[in-house]
Amino acid sequence: MAKSSNIQQLPLEFEHHPYLDKEDFMVARCNIEAVQTLEAWPQWPFFAVCLYGPSGCGKTHLANIFSNQVSVLTHYPYKIPNIKAKDLKLETVHQLFQKHKCLIVEDLNENINQEAMFHLYNLYRNEGGNILFTAEKAPARLNFSLPDLQSRLNIVPAIEIGEPDDELLSALIVKLFADRQIVVSPEIVNYILANMQRSFCYTRKLIAEIDHISLARKRAVSVPIVKEAFSYLADDHQGNLF
Repeated sequence: MAKSSNIQQLPLEFEHHPYLDKEDFMVARCNIEAVQTLEAWPQWPFFAVCLYGPSGCGKTHLANIFSNQVSVLTHYPYKIPNIKAKDLKLETVHQLFQKHKCLIVEDLNENINQEAMFHLYNLYRNEGGNILFTAEKAPARLNFSLPDLQSRLNIVPAIEIGEPDDELLSALIVKLFADRQIVVSPEIVNYILANMQRSFCYTRKLIAEIDHISLARKRAVSVPIVKEAFSYLADDHQGNLF
């Protein structure tokens, strides 16, 4: 977590757990198409779907909701697996399909075992499985060195999750504080909203820094603490925010 240079006493770091259930997801214009697409499973027009958007926009949250949904609809005894695209290996492709006819593959990008991904794609498409991909870019905008993989991923329906509007940002701010067991006043939420950069990534970094400063000062979150967090992010970490 970020450490402001003028803070003398280091706070104790408590692990916080974001809530990833369906009732904790905030539906808005920027993500409604993604939500509706996942709710339509298993009546997808294609065997796979890709949700793409910036870091922190809720792709993993939606993937978790989808996993629970599939488990309920298929009476599966546990959640379907969620694997990172970079961890896929050629020797595990058939084993994955034998155990799980529905799969979540997160963080699709060019730095993967492309041959393994090619075989996974073909196996699930030809044998009747489903894959939910997540990525920061639409598959058609990625540059895979394996032409056969590129051509196949180009036709996967891709649903964009856009940057949040003010209504969603306001709800997100409240949620991120609540995930850290912090209740803030409407005054603080409005102040943050009026002065922040409009992105999921910045919002998460800002709330983390506010929490850090609040713990270090041993004071409740206030407008002066929020101002200090804004200043710290602008001065020291602007280049790392996006």
